Amino acid sequence: MGTLHRVAVVCGLTVLMSAAVHADDWEVKKDADGIQVSLADVAGSKYKAYRGVTTMKTSIAKLRALQENLAGACAWIYECKSQKLLKTEGASSWTYTQFNTPFPVTARDSVLKVTTTEGADGSILRKLEGAPTYVPDENGFVRVESVEGFWKMVPKGSSEVEVTYQVHTEPGGSVPSWLANSFVVDAPFNTLKALRDLAEK
Repeated sequence: MGTLHRVAVVCGLTVLMSAAVHADDWEVKKDADGIQVSLADVAGSKYKAYRGVTTMKTSIAKLRALQENLAGACAWIYECKSQKLLKTEGASSWTYTQFNTPFPVTARDSVLKVTTTEGADGSILRKLEGAPTYVPDENGFVRVESVEGFWKMVPKGSSEVEVTYQVHTEPGGSVPSWLANSFVVDAPFNTLKALRDLAEK
């Protein structure tokens, strides 16, 4: 299971919602191409949480392999520039990811602790927690201050998997509202679409 934990890559900006966000608080913002993206306010934060859900015609094994391929994961993670595994210990791993941002916003980087659990039904849950002080700051990047989130993959029958990607983040530094508002919709939609395109090949 060691390799599985490396899947931490699965995104610096992914997030598990705080208790302040309830099911009724989610508002659908985009429903296209079989992917539904919803947003919710988070108490004490000016940045919204996002949740993307889709069903993929693939297997848990295929998704696991794609997520464990650290070298290739930036091909489907939205605005991912590079990433690497820092450490694996038991059911947890730590990863470092660099992200692209449009000029003139300074590029972001993120350190995540990812804990993976497997359900009796074959499902996989990857909980992501920001660990911004785990490694020193990098020149030219603003460290993401806070990340909480998860990936959940649940088999549906013999040939489909329901994938949920939920995130809330405090990006650190100054981020224009237009960028923050577009990111919370674009990130889950484009990440899930790119992952699905690869998983269904």
